Amino acid sequence: GSFMLVNTSGRYAGQKAHLLMPHLKENDTHCIDFHYYVSSKSGASPGILNVYVKVNDGPVGNPVWNTSTTATWNRAELAISTFWPNFYQVVFEVVTSGHSGYVAIDEVKVLGHPCTKTPHFLRLQSVEVNAGQFATFQCTANGGTDSGDRLWLQVISCFPNAMISGKRRDSGRNHVVVTYCFSEPPVPIAPPQLSSVGATYLWIQLNANSINGDGPIIQREVEYRTSSGSWYDIQPVDSTSYKIGHLDPDTEYEISVLLTRPGEGGTGSPGPALKTRTKCADPMRGPRRLEVVEIKSRQITICWEPFGYNVTRCHRYNLTVHYRYQAGGQEQVREEVSWDTESSHPQHTITNLSPYTNVSIKLVLMNPEGRKESQELVVQTDEDVPSAVPLESIQGSTFEEKIFLQWREPAQTYGVITLYEV
Repeated sequence: GSFMLVNTSGRYAGQKAHLLMPHLKENDTHCIDFHYYVSSKSGASPGILNVYVKVNDGPVGNPVWNTSTTATWNRAELAISTFWPNFYQVVFEVVTSGHSGYVAIDEVKVLGHPCTKTPHFLRLQSVEVNAGQFATFQCTANGGTDSGDRLWLQVISCFPNAMISGKRRDSGRNHVVVTYCFSEPPVPIAPPQLSSVGATYLWIQLNANSINGDGPIIQREVEYRTSSGSWYDIQPVDSTSYKIGHLDPDTEYEISVLLTRPGEGGTGSPGPALKTRTKCADPMRGPRRLEVVEIKSRQITICWEPFGYNVTRCHRYNLTVHYRYQAGGQEQVREEVSWDTESSHPQHTITNLSPYTNVSIKLVLMNPEGRKESQELVVQTDEDVPSAVPLESIQGSTFEEKIFLQWREPAQTYGVITLYEV
Protein backbone atom coordinates (compact mmCIF):
# COMPACT_ATOMS: atom_id res chain seq x y z
CA GLY A 1 0.00 0.00 0.00
CA SER A 2 0.98 3.65 -0.50
CA PHE A 3 0.49 6.59 1.82
CA MET A 4 0.38 10.37 1.28
CA LEU A 5 -0.28 13.10 3.90
CA VAL A 6 -0.65 16.76 2.90
CA ASN A 7 -0.58 19.45 5.62
CA THR A 8 -2.27 22.49 4.07
CA SER A 9 -1.29 24.93 6.84
CA GLY A 10 0.55 27.94 5.49
CA ARG A 11 -0.17 26.96 1.88
CA TYR A 12 -1.82 29.36 -0.51
CA ALA A 13 -4.75 28.25 -2.66
CA GLY A 14 -3.96 26.23 -5.80
CA GLN A 15 -0.79 24.45 -4.73
CA LYS A 16 -0.71 20.77 -5.75
CA ALA A 17 0.73 17.54 -4.42
CA HIS A 18 0.79 14.27 -6.42
CA LEU A 19 1.00 10.55 -5.72
CA LEU A 20 1.70 8.47 -8.89
CA MET A 21 0.96 4.76 -9.07
CA PRO A 22 2.99 2.34 -11.25
CA HIS A 23 2.00 1.78 -14.92
CA LEU A 24 -0.55 -1.00 -15.39
CA LYS A 25 -0.68 -2.93 -18.67
CA GLU A 26 -2.46 -6.20 -18.02
CA ASN A 27 -5.45 -7.10 -20.20
CA ASP A 28 -7.85 -7.01 -17.30
CA THR A 29 -10.01 -5.01 -14.94
CA HIS A 30 -8.18 -3.73 -11.85
CA CYS A 31 -9.73 -2.59 -8.61
CA ILE A 32 -7.99 0.42 -7.04
CA ASP A 33 -8.83 0.29 -3.32
CA PHE A 34 -7.78 3.15 -0.98
CA HIS A 35 -8.68 5.07 2.21
CA TYR A 36 -8.87 8.85 2.31
CA TYR A 37 -9.29 11.61 4.89
CA VAL A 38 -10.02 15.36 4.33
CA SER A 39 -10.48 17.44 7.48
CA SER A 40 -9.85 20.83 9.17
CA LYS A 41 -10.57 22.31 12.59
CA SER A 42 -12.32 25.37 11.10
CA GLY A 43 -14.77 23.26 9.13
CA ALA A 44 -13.66 24.85 5.83
CA SER A 45 -12.29 22.38 3.33
CA PRO A 46 -8.45 22.36 3.27
CA GLY A 47 -8.45 21.26 -0.40
CA ILE A 48 -9.74 18.91 -3.09
CA LEU A 49 -8.64 15.33 -3.56
CA ASN A 50 -8.71 14.37 -7.30
CA VAL A 51 -8.03 11.00 -8.91
CA TYR A 52 -6.98 10.85 -12.59
CA VAL A 53 -6.38 7.97 -14.96
CA LYS A 54 -3.57 8.86 -17.35
CA VAL A 55 -3.65 6.65 -20.47
CA ASN A 56 -0.53 5.84 -22.55
CA ASP A 57 1.38 8.70 -20.85
CA GLY A 58 -1.07 11.14 -22.42
CA PRO A 59 -2.75 14.13 -20.77
CA VAL A 60 -4.53 13.55 -17.46
CA GLY A 61 -7.88 14.82 -18.74
CA ASN A 62 -10.69 15.24 -16.21
CA PRO A 63 -10.68 13.66 -12.76
CA VAL A 64 -12.57 10.37 -12.60
CA TRP A 65 -13.21 10.77 -8.87
CA ASN A 66 -12.92 13.65 -6.36
CA THR A 67 -13.98 14.85 -2.93
CA SER A 68 -13.46 17.95 -0.80
CA THR A 69 -14.83 17.21 2.70
CA THR A 70 -14.88 14.15 4.94
CA ALA A 71 -14.78 14.23 8.73
CA THR A 72 -13.59 10.63 9.06
CA TRP A 73 -11.55 8.05 7.20
CA ASN A 74 -13.46 6.59 4.28
CA ARG A 75 -12.84 3.82 1.80
CA ALA A 76 -13.24 4.04 -2.02
CA GLU A 77 -13.04 1.62 -4.93
CA LEU A 78 -12.25 2.42 -8.58
CA ALA A 79 -12.75 -0.31 -11.20
CA ILE A 80 -10.43 0.36 -14.19
CA SER A 81 -10.34 -1.71 -17.38
CA THR A 82 -7.66 -1.53 -20.08
CA PHE A 83 -6.53 -3.80 -22.88
CA TRP A 84 -3.24 -4.27 -24.72
CA PRO A 85 -1.46 -2.32 -26.16
CA ASN A 86 -2.88 0.44 -23.95
CA PHE A 87 -1.48 1.09 -20.47
CA TYR A 88 -2.50 3.53 -17.76
CA GLN A 89 -1.35 5.19 -14.57
CA VAL A 90 -3.48 6.29 -11.59
CA VAL A 91 -2.59 9.78 -10.30
CA PHE A 92 -3.77 11.10 -6.90
CA GLU A 93 -3.74 14.90 -6.64
CA VAL A 94 -4.34 17.28 -3.71
CA VAL A 95 -5.16 20.91 -4.60
CA THR A 96 -4.97 23.25 -1.58
CA SER A 97 -7.74 25.76 -0.84
CA GLY A 98 -5.77 28.12 1.40
CA HIS A 99 -7.37 26.82 4.62
CA SER A 100 -5.45 24.85 7.23
CA GLY A 101 -6.05 21.16 7.60
CA TYR A 102 -4.99 17.72 6.39
CA VAL A 103 -5.63 15.59 3.29
CA ALA A 104 -4.48 11.98 3.60
CA ILE A 105 -4.48 8.86 1.40
CA ASP A 106 -3.61 5.48 2.86
CA GLU A 107 -3.59 1.78 2.04
CA VAL A 108 -3.72 2.26 -1.74
CA LYS A 109 -3.99 -1.25 -3.23
CA VAL A 110 -4.15 -2.46 -6.81
CA LEU A 111 -6.18 -5.67 -6.84
CA GLY A 112 -5.89 -8.01 -9.83
CA HIS A 113 -9.62 -8.76 -9.88
CA PRO A 114 -12.90 -6.81 -10.27
CA CYS A 115 -14.10 -4.78 -7.30
CA THR A 116 -16.57 -6.41 -4.95
CA LYS A 117 -19.02 -3.50 -4.96
CA THR A 118 -18.13 -1.29 -7.92
CA PRO A 119 -19.35 -2.40 -11.39
CA HIS A 120 -16.79 -2.83 -14.19
CA PHE A 121 -17.00 -2.78 -17.95
CA LEU A 122 -16.95 -5.92 -20.05
CA ARG A 123 -14.13 -6.01 -22.56
CA LEU A 124 -14.54 -3.71 -25.58
CA GLN A 125 -13.03 -4.43 -28.96
CA SER A 126 -10.98 -1.90 -30.89
CA VAL A 127 -12.95 -0.60 -33.88
CA GLU A 128 -11.70 0.54 -37.26
CA VAL A 129 -13.87 2.72 -39.50
CA ASN A 130 -13.24 4.72 -42.66
CA ALA A 131 -12.90 8.48 -42.49
CA GLY A 132 -16.24 10.24 -42.61
CA GLN A 133 -18.06 7.29 -41.02
CA PHE A 134 -19.23 6.77 -37.44
CA ALA A 135 -17.77 4.37 -34.89
CA THR A 136 -20.45 3.09 -32.53
CA PHE A 137 -19.78 1.25 -29.25
CA GLN A 138 -22.14 -0.55 -26.92
CA CYS A 139 -20.59 -0.38 -23.44
CA THR A 140 -21.84 -2.89 -20.86
CA ALA A 141 -20.89 -2.87 -17.16
CA ASN A 142 -21.13 -5.90 -14.87
CA GLY A 143 -22.05 -5.58 -11.21
CA GLY A 144 -24.72 -3.98 -9.07
CA THR A 145 -25.01 -0.20 -9.23
CA ASP A 146 -26.88 2.36 -7.19
CA SER A 147 -27.90 5.92 -7.99
CA GLY A 148 -24.54 7.27 -6.76
CA ASP A 149 -22.48 5.20 -9.23
CA ARG A 150 -21.31 7.04 -12.32
CA LEU A 151 -19.36 5.57 -15.25
CA TRP A 152 -16.50 7.23 -17.13
CA LEU A 153 -15.61 6.29 -20.71
CA GLN A 154 -12.32 7.53 -22.14
CA VAL A 155 -11.88 7.46 -25.92
CA ILE A 156 -8.55 7.28 -27.73
CA SER A 157 -8.47 7.97 -31.47
CA CYS A 158 -5.63 6.97 -33.78
CA PHE A 159 -6.09 10.30 -35.57
CA PRO A 160 -5.76 13.58 -33.66
CA ASN A 161 -8.37 15.40 -35.73
CA ALA A 162 -11.11 12.81 -35.29
CA MET A 163 -14.37 14.30 -34.02
CA ILE A 164 -15.67 12.52 -30.93
CA SER A 165 -19.30 12.86 -29.93
CA GLY A 166 -21.97 10.89 -28.15
CA LYS A 167 -23.57 10.48 -24.77
CA ARG A 168 -21.41 9.56 -21.81
CA ARG A 169 -21.91 9.68 -18.08
CA ASP A 170 -18.99 11.69 -16.71
CA SER A 171 -16.93 11.23 -13.59
CA GLY A 172 -17.32 8.48 -11.02
CA ARG A 173 -15.86 5.21 -9.93
CA ASN A 174 -15.55 3.20 -13.10
CA HIS A 175 -13.19 3.87 -16.00
CA VAL A 176 -12.67 2.21 -19.38
CA VAL A 177 -10.52 3.09 -22.40
CA VAL A 178 -11.92 2.64 -25.93
CA THR A 179 -9.54 2.73 -28.88
CA TYR A 180 -10.82 3.37 -32.39
CA CYS A 181 -9.14 4.27 -35.65
CA PHE A 182 -10.34 6.32 -38.59
CA SER A 183 -8.73 4.80 -41.67
CA GLU A 184 -8.11 7.13 -44.56
CA PRO A 185 -9.39 5.60 -47.82
CA PRO A 186 -6.55 4.97 -50.31
CA VAL A 187 -5.66 7.46 -53.06
CA PRO A 188 -3.00 6.77 -55.76
CA ILE A 189 0.01 9.08 -55.58
CA ALA A 190 0.73 9.09 -59.33
CA PRO A 191 -1.53 9.27 -62.41
CA PRO A 192 -2.05 6.21 -64.63
CA GLN A 193 0.44 5.66 -67.47
CA LEU A 194 -0.44 5.51 -71.16
CA SER A 195 0.47 2.30 -73.01
CA SER A 196 -1.06 2.77 -76.47
CA VAL A 197 -3.50 5.06 -78.25
CA GLY A 198 -6.18 4.39 -80.86
CA ALA A 199 -9.00 6.39 -82.35
CA THR A 200 -11.66 4.86 -80.09
CA TYR A 201 -9.59 3.27 -77.28
CA LEU A 202 -6.79 3.96 -74.78
CA TRP A 203 -4.64 1.30 -73.07
CA ILE A 204 -3.43 2.39 -69.64
CA GLN A 205 -1.35 1.04 -66.77
CA LEU A 206 -3.11 1.77 -63.45
CA ASN A 207 0.21 2.68 -61.73
CA ALA A 208 -1.52 2.53 -58.33
CA ASN A 209 0.95 0.63 -56.15
CA SER A 210 2.00 3.75 -54.24
CA ILE A 211 -0.86 5.28 -52.26
CA ASN A 212 -1.73 7.84 -49.65
CA GLY A 213 -4.14 6.46 -47.04
CA ASP A 214 -4.67 2.92 -45.84
CA GLY A 215 -5.06 -0.51 -47.42
CA PRO A 216 -5.80 -3.23 -48.10
CA ILE A 217 -7.06 -2.54 -51.62
CA ILE A 218 -10.11 -4.65 -52.40
CA GLN A 219 -11.34 -2.87 -55.55
CA ARG A 220 -9.86 -0.78 -58.36
CA GLU A 221 -11.88 1.42 -60.69
CA VAL A 222 -10.99 3.65 -63.63
CA GLU A 223 -12.81 6.98 -63.91
CA TYR A 224 -12.54 8.77 -67.25
CA ARG A 225 -14.16 11.95 -68.51
CA THR A 226 -13.92 14.34 -71.43
CA SER A 227 -11.77 17.38 -70.64
CA SER A 228 -14.49 19.61 -72.05
CA GLY A 229 -18.05 18.75 -71.09
CA SER A 230 -19.63 16.86 -68.23
CA TRP A 231 -19.63 13.28 -69.59
CA TYR A 232 -17.82 10.67 -67.48
CA ASP A 233 -17.86 6.96 -66.74
CA ILE A 234 -16.46 4.56 -64.12
CA GLN A 235 -15.43 0.97 -64.83
CA PRO A 236 -14.23 -1.72 -62.36
CA VAL A 237 -10.77 -3.14 -63.17
CA ASP A 238 -9.34 -6.50 -62.09
CA SER A 239 -5.78 -6.16 -63.47
CA THR A 240 -2.95 -3.61 -63.52
CA SER A 241 -3.68 -2.63 -67.16
CA TYR A 242 -6.97 -1.71 -68.76
CA LYS A 243 -8.36 -0.90 -72.19
CA ILE A 244 -10.88 1.94 -72.22
CA GLY A 245 -13.04 1.47 -75.30
CA HIS A 246 -15.93 3.13 -77.15
CA LEU A 247 -14.26 6.55 -77.03
CA ASP A 248 -14.66 9.43 -79.48
CA PRO A 249 -11.81 10.06 -81.95
CA ASP A 250 -9.56 13.13 -81.59
CA THR A 251 -10.93 13.89 -78.11
CA GLU A 252 -9.04 14.73 -74.91
CA TYR A 253 -9.81 12.59 -71.88
CA GLU A 254 -8.83 12.80 -68.20
CA ILE A 255 -8.29 9.37 -66.62
CA SER A 256 -8.01 8.69 -62.87
CA VAL A 257 -7.89 5.58 -60.68
CA LEU A 258 -10.21 5.03 -57.69
CA LEU A 259 -9.15 2.61 -54.95
CA THR A 260 -11.38 1.04 -52.28
CA ARG A 261 -10.51 -0.48 -48.90
CA PRO A 262 -12.93 -2.58 -46.79
CA GLY A 263 -15.90 -1.00 -45.05
CA GLU A 264 -18.52 1.60 -45.81
CA GLY A 265 -17.00 4.81 -47.11
CA GLY A 266 -13.82 2.95 -48.08
CA THR A 267 -13.52 4.41 -51.61
CA GLY A 268 -10.90 7.14 -51.85
CA SER A 269 -11.10 10.22 -54.01
CA PRO A 270 -9.77 9.94 -57.60
CA GLY A 271 -6.00 9.99 -57.90
CA PRO A 272 -4.06 12.39 -60.15
CA ALA A 273 -5.42 12.46 -63.69
CA LEU A 274 -3.71 11.44 -66.91
CA LYS A 275 -4.65 13.83 -69.74
CA THR A 276 -4.41 12.32 -73.20
CA ARG A 277 -6.09 12.54 -76.62
CA THR A 278 -7.34 9.76 -78.87
CA LYS A 279 -6.20 9.61 -82.50
CA CYS A 280 -8.28 10.77 -85.44
CA ALA A 281 -10.32 8.11 -87.22
CA ASP A 282 -10.71 7.55 -90.96
CA PRO A 283 -13.54 9.81 -92.23
CA MET A 284 -16.89 8.06 -92.22
CA ARG A 285 -17.58 8.88 -95.89
CA GLY A 286 -16.98 11.45 -98.59
CA PRO A 287 -19.10 14.60 -99.06
CA ARG A 288 -22.60 14.00 -100.39
CA ARG A 289 -25.04 15.65 -102.83
CA LEU A 290 -22.46 17.39 -104.97
CA GLU A 291 -24.52 19.75 -107.18
CA VAL A 292 -24.09 22.67 -109.59
CA VAL A 293 -25.11 26.12 -108.40
CA GLU A 294 -24.12 28.14 -111.48
CA ILE A 295 -22.45 27.48 -114.84
CA LYS A 296 -20.67 30.15 -116.88
CA SER A 297 -18.39 29.92 -119.85
CA ARG A 298 -15.19 30.04 -117.77
CA GLN A 299 -16.29 29.11 -114.24
CA ILE A 300 -18.47 26.63 -112.37
CA THR A 301 -19.90 27.04 -108.82
CA ILE A 302 -20.74 23.85 -106.94
CA CYS A 303 -22.32 23.08 -103.55
CA TRP A 304 -22.66 20.02 -101.31
CA GLU A 305 -24.40 18.77 -98.20
CA PRO A 306 -22.91 20.22 -94.97
CA PHE A 307 -21.04 17.78 -92.72
CA GLY A 308 -19.47 17.87 -89.24
CA TYR A 309 -17.32 15.96 -86.78
CA ASN A 310 -19.53 12.85 -87.08
CA VAL A 311 -18.33 12.58 -90.70
CA THR A 312 -14.76 13.97 -90.43
CA ARG A 313 -14.04 11.99 -87.19
CA CYS A 314 -11.27 14.51 -86.52
CA HIS A 315 -11.09 18.21 -85.64
CA ARG A 316 -8.22 18.67 -88.13
CA TYR A 317 -9.15 18.05 -91.75
CA ASN A 318 -9.27 19.69 -95.15
CA LEU A 319 -11.52 19.53 -98.19
CA THR A 320 -10.09 19.78 -101.70
CA VAL A 321 -11.85 20.20 -105.05
CA HIS A 322 -10.35 17.94 -107.73
CA TYR A 323 -11.27 18.54 -111.40
CA ARG A 324 -10.01 17.50 -114.81
CA TYR A 325 -10.78 18.48 -118.42
CA GLN A 326 -9.38 18.22 -121.98
CA ALA A 327 -7.44 21.22 -123.30
CA GLY A 328 -5.26 21.29 -126.40
CA GLY A 329 -5.54 17.56 -126.82
CA GLN A 330 -4.20 16.87 -123.30
CA GLU A 331 -5.97 16.13 -120.03
CA GLN A 332 -5.48 18.83 -117.39
CA VAL A 333 -5.79 17.81 -113.70
CA ARG A 334 -6.18 20.46 -110.98
CA GLU A 335 -7.02 20.64 -107.26
CA GLU A 336 -7.97 23.52 -104.98
CA VAL A 337 -8.54 23.72 -101.20
CA SER A 338 -12.04 24.76 -100.20
CA TRP A 339 -12.23 27.04 -97.13
CA ASP A 340 -16.02 27.02 -96.96
CA THR A 341 -16.40 23.80 -94.96
CA GLU A 342 -17.90 25.41 -91.82
CA SER A 343 -20.81 27.05 -93.67
CA SER A 344 -24.37 25.84 -93.46
CA HIS A 345 -24.53 26.23 -97.28
CA PRO A 346 -21.01 25.35 -98.40
CA GLN A 347 -19.99 26.08 -102.03
CA HIS A 348 -16.89 26.60 -104.17
CA THR A 349 -16.24 28.34 -107.49
CA ILE A 350 -13.75 26.91 -109.99
CA THR A 351 -12.39 29.65 -112.26
CA ASN A 352 -10.12 29.95 -115.36
CA LEU A 353 -11.87 27.15 -117.20
CA SER A 354 -12.23 26.79 -120.94
CA PRO A 355 -15.67 27.49 -122.44
CA TYR A 356 -17.72 24.70 -123.90
CA THR A 357 -15.64 22.02 -122.15
CA ASN A 358 -16.57 18.96 -120.13
CA VAL A 359 -15.19 19.20 -116.58
CA SER A 360 -15.16 16.21 -114.16
CA ILE A 361 -15.39 17.36 -110.53
CA LYS A 362 -15.14 15.54 -107.16
CA LEU A 363 -14.55 16.52 -103.53
CA VAL A 364 -11.93 14.80 -101.36
CA LEU A 365 -12.21 14.91 -97.53
CA MET A 366 -8.87 14.22 -95.77
CA ASN A 367 -7.69 14.00 -92.15
CA PRO A 368 -4.37 12.64 -90.74
CA GLU A 369 -5.75 9.09 -90.80
CA GLY A 370 -7.38 8.79 -94.23
CA ARG A 371 -9.42 10.19 -97.10
CA LYS A 372 -12.87 9.75 -98.60
CA GLU A 373 -14.15 10.99 -101.99
CA SER A 374 -17.52 12.17 -103.22
CA GLN A 375 -19.13 10.88 -106.35
CA GLU A 376 -17.86 12.52 -109.56
CA LEU A 377 -19.90 15.22 -111.27
CA VAL A 378 -19.44 15.99 -115.00
CA VAL A 379 -20.37 19.52 -116.08
CA GLN A 380 -20.00 21.33 -119.40
CA THR A 381 -19.09 25.02 -119.35
CA ASP A 382 -21.20 27.43 -121.39
CA GLU A 383 -20.32 28.60 -124.89
CA ASP A 384 -18.37 31.83 -125.33
CA VAL A 385 -17.55 34.31 -128.13
CA PRO A 386 -15.18 32.60 -130.61
CA SER A 387 -11.76 34.02 -131.36
CA ALA A 388 -11.22 35.87 -134.69
CA VAL A 389 -10.81 34.23 -138.10
CA PRO A 390 -7.05 34.12 -138.77
CA LEU A 391 -6.44 37.01 -141.19
CA GLU A 392 -3.68 35.25 -143.11
CA SER A 393 -6.05 32.38 -143.90
CA ILE A 394 -8.48 34.51 -145.91
CA GLN A 395 -8.10 33.86 -149.65
CA GLY A 396 -10.17 35.45 -152.43
CA SER A 397 -10.77 34.39 -156.03
CA THR A 398 -12.27 37.03 -158.34
CA PHE A 399 -14.70 36.43 -161.20
CA GLU A 400 -16.61 38.74 -163.53
CA GLU A 401 -19.63 38.96 -161.30
CA LYS A 402 -18.45 37.62 -157.92
CA ILE A 403 -15.62 37.23 -155.44
CA PHE A 404 -15.17 33.78 -153.95
CA LEU A 405 -13.73 33.75 -150.32
CA GLN A 406 -12.47 30.92 -148.14
CA TRP A 407 -10.79 30.88 -144.67
CA ARG A 408 -9.82 28.69 -141.71
CA GLU A 409 -11.91 28.27 -138.54
CA PRO A 410 -10.97 30.47 -135.56
CA ALA A 411 -8.20 29.06 -133.31
CA GLN A 412 -10.78 28.85 -130.45
CA THR A 413 -14.33 28.19 -131.57
CA TYR A 414 -15.66 28.12 -127.92
CA GLY A 415 -18.84 26.38 -129.05
CA VAL A 416 -20.78 25.60 -132.21
CA ILE A 417 -20.27 28.33 -134.87
CA THR A 418 -23.67 29.05 -136.37
CA LEU A 419 -22.89 32.00 -138.68
CA TYR A 420 -20.05 33.79 -140.46
CA GLU A 421 -20.73 37.31 -141.66
CA VAL A 422 -18.74 38.91 -144.48
